[in-house]
Parts: sequence; C-alpha cells; structure tokens
Amino acid sequence: MTFAPVAITGMGCICAAGNNLNDSMASLFRGMRAPAPPVSFTSNHPIDYPVFEVLNFSVPSDLLRTSALGLHAAREALADAGLEQEMLSRLTVGVCVGTTVGCAISNETFCRELRSGRTPKLAPLERVHRSNPAAVIAREFGFSGPCQTIVNACSSGTDAVGLAASWIRSGVCDIALAGGADELGRITYIGFISLQITDESPCRPFDRNRKGLNLGEAGAMMVLESEQVRTMRRKKARSLVLGYGSACDAYHLTAPSPDGAGLKHALTEALACNGTDPAAIAFVNAHGTGTPDNDRVETRVLAELLPGVPFLSTKGYTGHTLGAAGAIEAVFTAACLERGEIPANAGFSSPDPELERNPVTENTPFSGTVALSESLAFGGNNSVIILGKGETA
Repeated sequence: MTFAPVAITGMGCICAAGNNLNDSMASLFRGMRAPAPPVSFTSNHPIDYPVFEVLNFSVPSDLLRTSALGLHAAREALADAGLEQEMLSRLTVGVCVGTTVGCAISNETFCRELRSGRTPKLAPLERVHRSNPAAVIAREFGFSGPCQTIVNACSSGTDAVGLAASWIRSGVCDIALAGGADELGRITYIGFISLQITDESPCRPFDRNRKGLNLGEAGAMMVLESEQVRTMRRKKARSLVLGYGSACDAYHLTAPSPDGAGLKHALTEALACNGTDPAAIAFVNAHGTGTPDNDRVETRVLAELLPGVPFLSTKGYTGHTLGAAGAIEAVFTAACLERGEIPANAGFSSPDPELERNPVTENTPFSGTVALSESLAFGGNNSVIILGKGETA
C-alpha cells in the first residue's frame, strides 16, 4: 500500500539550544552548546554530570514541566502554520504526544511523605492528573479529535509523528499536532547515572572516546494537515511525512541488537511506505546517543543500507531528551531540508576504528530533498521517519 505524503505546515520547539525553532537552528549551525550541572534540582552524587537544561522557562502552577514544554512548542507550531482559534474550532484536530518519564516521576516529595507515615497533600497528584501532555494541549485549544500520549521509551516522539500521519491519511482528523515532550528530573538523572551510560563530559556521539549520553529536556511539535484543509486555506507545506517504520528486536532491556536487526527492519519499512529509493536520501539524523553500543549498531546499519549518505547526531546540541528526542530531531530534519545544509556533529573529533562510518564534522550542504530521522529505544524498539522537502515558492 502506498503511503500518501502528509503535509507539515507548522513546527515549533524548545530545548537547551533555543526557546524556539529559529534560535535552536542558529545555535546548531554556530556549533553552540553549553551542557552544565543541573540547576533545577540537586543530587548528592559525587560527580556533577552535565545536562542540557532549558533555562529561563516558567511553568504554570497547575501543570508539570513536561506538559508546559509541549504546550510551548504547540503554540509556536500553530502560529507557524497560521492557524488561529476561530478556524481550529471548525476543524477536527487531533493531538499525539510522545513522552518517556513525563509526569510520572515528579512527585518525589509526595512519595517520601507517604512512605514516612505522614499524610501528604493531594495537590501534587491532582496536578499530575491534569498534566497528561496530549490532554493539556487538547484542553488548552478545545480540540475534539483523537488525543493520544505515547510512552514508548526514546522512540516515543518519532512514533507520535508516525501515528498522527496515519490519522490524517485515514481521515480521522483534519489537522494533527504531533511531537514529544520530556523534562529533566532528579530521579531520571540518578537513574541514568546508575545505568553507567552517562558521560561526565559533554557527550561525543560516534567519537572514539565517547562514554555515554548527557540528558536533556525539550518540547517539539509539528502541525500535520490534510490536503483538503491545506488547499482550502492555500497554505504551503514546510515538509512532508513520506514514510514511517517501527520494529522491536526484543534483544535486551536497554541495548540494541548487535546486528541492528530491529533498526534494519524499521528503516526498510519506512523506505517501502512511499517507494523511496535509498539513493534519494540526502542525510540521516541519527539517534547518536554517544553510548558505545548505540553508535556501533547505528553506523553498522547505515554502512549496510545507506552507504555514503552523510549523517549526524543533533544530541550534541540538545542532550538526549528521551521521549521528545524523536520529535525534536524530526523538526530539525525538516528545517535542514528547507535550508539545504546540516550542522556538524558536535563533540566528534577522534574517529573510532571500530565504527564503519563517521559523521559530518562541519556544516555540510546537500542537494537532495529527502531525509531520514531514526530513534533507537530501550526495550529494543526502533522507529524511523522519512521526511521530504516542502514547497519553496
């Protein structure tokens, strides 16, 4: 079955690289990154592992940070698409948001009080119940379409875009807001340190001396629009969703299959959706966490299925934003297609002889119109989205 292209008419994001898409892209192409010890929480761990934190961002008292990040990105995406409340109220609009830790770990104080035998106030739990990321966006704008929060580890944001595209293609809704959001927190921070996959230095995706990831936080959203509505309002597409694939190799709780079986399957499925020729792929926005296993498997698969195609990881600029990672990387991928250039892979300086491919080391122009963004998640899940360049005139 042919996967009909789905138009992306608006995009928005917030991350450590910038509080909107334009500022974030400017940071990427200037090679700017500033991971630092966290300031929004404390830890008694002897090493101050750096994170990519969103600073100078206020969170409404009735929401958790994850939902506030997603809502911020949604507002930017809707404004970018030129969609105002009056028109939105006449359309069926769906919301699909990927997250990982999201709201679930933001009640440490409540849990400590409960375990100590005290009777904690219920306000923190009530705030969690109001903070489902997709529901927050739907409630804010009064949307009546499908509303789904996807929790599928680090592929959640990619899966959200893929699912939302299916809603548009099947006519379930006129417009869909799709993306991801995840916040930094003390439990996540300490948890990843305990897994021994966190680098005490700024992360170095695909570098010989890489030791692991740096955590980050972000919100990123895309407006997906039906052709009927887009034609009615004469809105040009910034990008196109051309394909989506997902597969689980079920190899290990946290490590990808060494042969990359799951990623190969997802990538092949995404290419087949619209009959995309692998030779047409201009670049790959890789998952590129900076962990030894992930980078080894990814380069092996890219060398086999997409030999010679340039690739990079943008996590050197944002950190690993968990459930938001696939979404913000999809937004960056679409923006790079518009620009005709990809930024250098931050943190890479020493090629690893064990890796079959090396990322780009400088801002690199390209001439193609199709790109690929991929996510590898805990639990063995692998998701791939293929994006095409939108209209230029």
